[in-house]
Amino acid sequence: MASIRDVTFDLLREHGMTTVFGNPGSTELPMLKDFPADFRYVLGLQELAVVGMADGFAQASGRPGHVNLHTGPGVGNAVGGILGAQANHSPLLVTAGQQVRPQIAIEATLTNREAVLGPRPYVKWSHEPARAQDVPHAIARAIHHASTPPRGPAFVSVPMDDWDATAEEPATRELLLRRLAARSAPDPQALEELAALIVSARNPVLVAGPDIDASGAWDAAVALVEKQRLAVWAAPAPGGGRIGFPEDHPSFQGILPPAIGPLAEALEGHDLVLVAGSAVFPYYPYIPGPLLPEGASLVQLTSDPDEAARAPVGSAILGDVAAALGALVELVGRAEREPPPPRPLPGEPDESKPMSGSAAMAALADVWPGDAIAVVEAPSATLALRNRLRLSRPGSYYFSSGGGLGFAIAAAIGVQMAEPARPVVCVLGEGSAQYGITALWTAAAYKVPVTYLILRNDEYMILKWFAELEQAGAVPGLDLPGLDVAAVAEAYGVPAREARDRDELSEALRADIAVSDGPRLVQVRVASGMWLD
Repeated sequence: MASIRDVTFDLLREHGMTTVFGNPGSTELPMLKDFPADFRYVLGLQELAVVGMADGFAQASGRPGHVNLHTGPGVGNAVGGILGAQANHSPLLVTAGQQVRPQIAIEATLTNREAVLGPRPYVKWSHEPARAQDVPHAIARAIHHASTPPRGPAFVSVPMDDWDATAEEPATRELLLRRLAARSAPDPQALEELAALIVSARNPVLVAGPDIDASGAWDAAVALVEKQRLAVWAAPAPGGGRIGFPEDHPSFQGILPPAIGPLAEALEGHDLVLVAGSAVFPYYPYIPGPLLPEGASLVQLTSDPDEAARAPVGSAILGDVAAALGALVELVGRAEREPPPPRPLPGEPDESKPMSGSAAMAALADVWPGDAIAVVEAPSATLALRNRLRLSRPGSYYFSSGGGLGFAIAAAIGVQMAEPARPVVCVLGEGSAQYGITALWTAAAYKVPVTYLILRNDEYMILKWFAELEQAGAVPGLDLPGLDVAAVAEAYGVPAREARDRDELSEALRADIAVSDGPRLVQVRVASGMWLD
């Protein structure tokens, strides 16, 4: 008779989930013993970093990732990353160990008391099976929850003595055969009405969100824009974990500001706002104003019922974003309206020393391979990166939508493992890097060829900008003197170097991006400031 462990690994095989990211503890050892040779275990040294790796892998591969955590303490360390995975709509199976069943009632050491409650606000489903024989079904259910729109993490707590229990054969066989088709078609009549609105609008605009990329709607979005001569804005950066439209396209206008008043001002002159694959809208900070320009209407295309329900303005059509955009392409004719004017290219950045964040991003743009992927957590230079690189391929950009730090340094490893044929460049502030710094060990240990670019300004610049905006003077804890990420990287086994000017930075990046035998890190000092172009 098969054990619960054997059946679970068979189930994971059936779903193509043979990579496990984890940080094991004693409660995980019964699951991991006699680890199958056809599985890959990727060790991280801290749970937040481990979740980030699995998140990046899941997003880039397009299938569920699996992260295995250590009972209550490990889940507690990981919760910030799980929140980020929820915001990223990342399909993630999160499993955690638990005390043996005979000792849960007496709360022996490492009992995860109320195990399902800790992650519950940040997952689609949270469960601890009542019997060992229910573990495979619970894990199958979690995989299905994670995979169906809106995709996101699902959590299962497994008592450590369950793995050696005997599985129930008939039920197990049926689990292995189950498949779930996850795409839901949007209402055809609603799409016909929307197509008529687009055709009759004077100056419609598309706001491209991350689910365009995640759902495979890239080509349909481009076709609709070109057929109807739409202007295109990207969804605001805080909620734009992926890019949904080629940013070198002549119709692309830029990235919407993330505040109410400025966003409406940016859309001035448009009478119809079509939001595809994004919330309406990812706002932060609070700058009041009208939600839309006067006289404008809004229609949202989303696979997420919660996004549709919480939007403060407009109508929504629920369903698969790729199906919706594909149908709209067929429903509309070719517009006679004038195409939108292209936005100007950014000028040459200031070459003063230390270099600006814009100059650093220009140096990266000078050597950027066309098929490269950017994984980003440099808040004061994110807009400069987008404006300089003008990324134009699907799956080229990953950024955490959750508002916390620690995602990118780890996610870049998962993205690179999922996309081994494409170079991955992770752009980080030196403060951001600290939240997942142990990920550098994993990159070195598994020879993952990520190129890390560290922008060092000795401060939390984004917080200084917010402090000014919020009129919060004399705030402590915003300076980071002596924080040398290059030295830390060397200690973890990642070859690192310093660049002193734009030419030196370009050459260092060109050489490191070409390396395939493991990670490299380049650190450069940048001047204080928010860099927008």
